[in-house]
Amino acid sequence: MTTGRYAFPPEPDAGFRPASRAPSGLFPSGPPSRPVYREPHPVTGAGVAAGAAAATAWLFLFGLLGRDLPAYAWWTVLAGVLAWLAALLLVRAGDRGAAAGIAIVTAGGWSIAAAVVVTRWAASGDWPLW
Repeated sequence: MTTGRYAFPPEPDAGFRPASRAPSGLFPSGPPSRPVYREPHPVTGAGVAAGAAAATAWLFLFGLLGRDLPAYAWWTVLAGVLAWLAALLLVRAGDRGAAAGIAIVTAGGWSIAAAVVVTRWAASGDWPLW
């Protein structure tokens, strides 16, 4: 409808509704517009604690195999590599919480072994691992 120089919009139909703004998401008003994907195995504190306990026992038992400092250090390195391989498998196909616990404790075990080796090296002036 045109009146003079101005063009007016047509009269709204009975079923016409003005376009509403998209909700911000702060207060959901219905189901989400996209699907929500959930993890099949979420990381839990119990999983992390179980992995940490298993890795602690693993490193302790391997550390007991060493009769002197070089043997202890090499057994700890081997145990840590095997533990990290197990953690990688758990990340890929199992409990990622347990894998995180294993990785954290293994890093701590390696740090302890490295500190003991460096302390002996500083005290004696001779590299203890060869």
